[in-house]
Amino acid sequence: MSLADDMFQAMMDFSPLQATMLGVPGWEDGLGDLSVEGQRADRDRIAALLERAETDDTEDAVTLAVIKQQGRALVDRIDARLVEHSVATMSSPVNSLLMVASKLDVSQRLDKFPAYIEQAAARVRDSDRRPLSRHLKTGVERMDAFLALPPQEWEGAHSADIRAAVAGFRDVLASIEDGRPDDKAGLCWLPEGEQNYANLVRNYTTTSRTPDELHRLGLDVIASLREEYAEIGSRLWGTSDVPEIFHRLRTELLWDSEEQMISSAVEAIARAEAEAPKWFGRMPGVGCQVRAVPEEEQRTSAIAFYQPAPADRSRPGTYWLNPLGATERSRTLSEVTAFHEAVPGHHYQFSIASETELPNMRKYAFIEAYLEGWGLYTERLADEMGLYSSDEQRLGMLGLDAMRAGRLVVDTGLHAFGWSRQQAIDYLRDNTVMSEPEIVAEIDRYIETPGQALAYMVGRLEIQRIRAEAETKLGDRFDVRAFHDLVVGSGAVPLSTLDEIVTAWADAP
Repeated sequence: MSLADDMFQAMMDFSPLQATMLGVPGWEDGLGDLSVEGQRADRDRIAALLERAETDDTEDAVTLAVIKQQGRALVDRIDARLVEHSVATMSSPVNSLLMVASKLDVSQRLDKFPAYIEQAAARVRDSDRRPLSRHLKTGVERMDAFLALPPQEWEGAHSADIRAAVAGFRDVLASIEDGRPDDKAGLCWLPEGEQNYANLVRNYTTTSRTPDELHRLGLDVIASLREEYAEIGSRLWGTSDVPEIFHRLRTELLWDSEEQMISSAVEAIARAEAEAPKWFGRMPGVGCQVRAVPEEEQRTSAIAFYQPAPADRSRPGTYWLNPLGATERSRTLSEVTAFHEAVPGHHYQFSIASETELPNMRKYAFIEAYLEGWGLYTERLADEMGLYSSDEQRLGMLGLDAMRAGRLVVDTGLHAFGWSRQQAIDYLRDNTVMSEPEIVAEIDRYIETPGQALAYMVGRLEIQRIRAEAETKLGDRFDVRAFHDLVVGSGAVPLSTLDEIVTAWADAP
């Protein structure tokens, strides 16, 4: 096989569940190996492919760049040993497994669930890198909630064994008495934490920016957003006082019902699909449906997320919405989230790339600065396209911008500068319109997934910069449809590689 095929095989063998989530066939019966020995073997396999990449002359430059970035990212994530102190959020292997089990066909791998869960338990039990004490408690509560449910249909004949393994994982979490305190929440408090975080920052942003540079970038973006809040607030409510605007956004403009929240998303996506041909030359060959997260999963599910269509197109892409507590949540985030997760965001991105003739390594690479950068780019593109129905919804766009800029500040604060969990919560409370439960959930996510939150705003700003330079260079010859087709049709690539691709396109005679 080619180097690209070999690396793709290694990546999917490392995380077969991700292959299924991306709609890639061939890994329906696997879960991967969480044991120290298993992950060491995975690391050695990937490291050997990276060595091969240094002298390879068969792959094109873009594919080679993707191979190197993806391989290095996996090696660094294995080295960071996150599986040993991630137990409370979606990034926890056990939480993630239980959350997606009802959304995917897991029938061919149910027999592997118990061993996988037991491996996760052993890694946490035997580690010198303890989770936060509060995360241990949260993990216990989530396992108890699962065990309190009657057996679900997806558990099949393996229900008893799966539940015994979950109970064992729960007991391991409950037995640990020396969890970390909230004032030592970040990687910098753990062995090799500074180097591990630097590696994760490089992999998630695909840039050479340091934590200090990213921290200052977040502060600058937050400051500029306050000017936009004042402008729209003056237009909508006759006030430019940002604290007053924040207060109104937190306490007013709430949903009347769960049904209203779902229907708003459906309408926004329909508008985007109608307008998209003016901005994209290539349309996805598969549609996007909106679905509510099942009730039994709402307490542990994200507020919204996208699930790509499978390779055989047996179902459309799916935009999942969590209606839990809808009447206490701001409706201003409805449209911006739909544009990011669905159309023209992740749905176009994943669907169009998967329909190209690119190698699987390029179609399904998971480079978050590109993927999430595109999602954020489309939030602002939607305004350019005239998709927002009101200034109220544009304030929602600013609200998500502030959250992502705030991530640059608090992620680096936690993991590089030793911030406490409370410091991070206070910063988001003072500088975003997020509700208290949302802030707490986000901060706990950043603690357990160091560096990932940096990818969003870094990616968006870089895509905007690349587009602006192409517009300046091409002038009247700039075609926004061709630009978007090029960006999404190239598959996920490092940001520096995307810059090279667009520069070559703009320089072509």
